[in-house]
Amino acid sequence: MQDKKKIILNALSKTVKDLRGSRSQFLFASENDISTSIISTIERGLKDPQLTTLIKLAEAFGMSFSDFAKEIEKNLPANFYLIEN
Repeated sequence: MQDKKKIILNALSKTVKDLRGSRSQFLFASENDISTSIISTIERGLKDPQLTTLIKLAEAFGMSFSDFAKEIEKNLPANFYLIEN
């Protein structure tokens, strides 16, 4: 289970960094009412964020939660899914 969690956290980390782009963590966090420390720990793959934080991130990137999950899945290994059918 820990390996699966690490893979997902790494994919989330890359997704948030990529979508944040060149905006600083501080600017992104302050524009979207998310703590800078939370952004930092997510981007370093150190914290399993709460669902409400993931929803805030999706909104901050101008997408639905399901679209955000699809973006995260793009950074997962082949044949590895957040939600298995």
